[in-house]
Amino acid sequence: MIEKLLETTIVQAVQALFEQTIEPAQAVVQKTRKDFEGDYTLAVFPFARFARRSPEETARMLGEYLQLHMQWVAGFNVIKGFLNITISDQYWLGYFLEHQDEASFGFMPQFGGPATVVEYSSPNTNKPLHLGHIRNNLLGFSVARILAANGKTVKKVNLVNDRGIHICKSMLAWQRWGGGETPESTGIKGDHLVGKYYVIFDQEYRIQVAELIAAGIKPDDAEKQAPLICEAQNMLLRWEAHDEEVMSLWKMMNGWVYKGFDVTYKTMGVDFDKTYYESETYLHGKRLVEEGMQSGAFQREADGSVWIDLTVEGFDRKLLLRADGTSVYMTQDLGTAQMRYDEYDPEKLIYVVGNEQNYHFDVLKLVLRNLGRSWSETIHHLSYGMVELPEGKMKSREGKVVDADDLMEEMFETARAMTMELGKTEGFSDEEAEALFRMIGLGALKYFILKVDPKKNMLFNPRESIDFNGNTGPFIQYTYARIRSVLRKAGDSEKFAADMLPSLLPKERSLLIMLNEFPATVKMAGDSLSPALIANYVFELSKEFNQFYHDITILGETDPGIRLFRISLARMTGTVIRNAMSLLGIEVPERM
Repeated sequence: MIEKLLETTIVQAVQALFEQTIEPAQAVVQKTRKDFEGDYTLAVFPFARFARRSPEETARMLGEYLQLHMQWVAGFNVIKGFLNITISDQYWLGYFLEHQDEASFGFMPQFGGPATVVEYSSPNTNKPLHLGHIRNNLLGFSVARILAANGKTVKKVNLVNDRGIHICKSMLAWQRWGGGETPESTGIKGDHLVGKYYVIFDQEYRIQVAELIAAGIKPDDAEKQAPLICEAQNMLLRWEAHDEEVMSLWKMMNGWVYKGFDVTYKTMGVDFDKTYYESETYLHGKRLVEEGMQSGAFQREADGSVWIDLTVEGFDRKLLLRADGTSVYMTQDLGTAQMRYDEYDPEKLIYVVGNEQNYHFDVLKLVLRNLGRSWSETIHHLSYGMVELPEGKMKSREGKVVDADDLMEEMFETARAMTMELGKTEGFSDEEAEALFRMIGLGALKYFILKVDPKKNMLFNPRESIDFNGNTGPFIQYTYARIRSVLRKAGDSEKFAADMLPSLLPKERSLLIMLNEFPATVKMAGDSLSPALIANYVFELSKEFNQFYHDITILGETDPGIRLFRISLARMTGTVIRNAMSLLGIEVPERM
């Protein structure tokens, strides 16, 4: 790529001109700001001290060297201590000729090697997926695709939290107040039905706690002594003892939830290579705790609980097994990590989990290190911010959540209304129109969430996300459909060839430069695990194409060579838009 060629030649220039050896990392060029002339900019201040010249003179000497020794450098200018370099049209056209027909442009071929495991979703079987899960799933699925586009062998995995006190709460509430109702008898999706009873448990539990407090019991004690929580804890003990009645109820209600999850995942357009269940991984975790006891890494207290002391590492003491022998989240995460290492021997274990779990993953790595697992350093917590709504945060226990199914349906309906209002389904059959509404609605949702840096909290506004004129998925989808319309009208045409090379207009040139940036953007997104880089790149590319489309004639051009070049340029732009959106898990329509 031209950036690497420039950096290599700058290293050579510094050696030749100033007899100084520098590393390529010291010769990094960046895109020139739009308000200055040039394509790439080098800050020369670090070189001026050993050049023993002013920054301006140092930049001038480097510019002259580059122009003399690189055929693709057409010119340069110096602004204070910055060298702005202009690349020749011949380079951009040559790059275009080389890559214009690559359907997978921007993607590296798979090179094998150790797998990169990406865990996302990680739902609990006591409630349906909500808006927070949507960000998790979309982020994990997109990161997996971006890593694969960088040549990695990727394994997408899910860890279902199907056991624990919270699961028992839903089970106990259904047992008490369910009256035998099922998803079939009520017409309620299975995960929604189970979530209903999780909310009922909390409502009834709060009533009991309030009654105990009114009777003179301290709030903390009331929360522990309420009959419902005691029953739920007893149910968990019975579950771990494989009590037949409890296990039968657990399997039935979890089965309802899994069917519901499958529908949601299919609608969302995400999938997994393997699903793990904490009801299985916690046993592996318990064995690791026993190993730690034998090695002296962990300590058992007088009440029977097991802990690890991490105060030397700057943390606190961490519980690994409760006094009654039941496991905690850390126990099962230890087992899951060991299982994945044994199965994949991965290059990296990426956990896509919200930033409220930062401490947990720091501790997980430390516990594994204390167990002698050197591979603990392969664990990477892809921490992301919370999703909030204009009305505030969500609370699952109180039923105050934005359900994933409901939100996606709302997106489809909003897309339907806005698309029909703009008249973008003319000539569509009912089935084609419905497919378009769903494509636009889901594309709007995915893009709106993924365009935000994962580390940042975000405010989600459904209607704002389906604007056909802003930084949105529908705007990019419409740009792609516009390109496909141009290509259909152009019909079959011969391939653009070197002997047809025209001189470039500024809009043609800027579009070519943006296309050239796509492979580097894919690499940066893979290195930083940030789909936002892809999202913002494809938005800028779409804006650039629309300016090109409005300012320059394509099909009406009378010169055959120039017309063919512009058609080919539009075609490659469409390919890059499609490829970029596919990394976000977003489909693009052939027409709108």
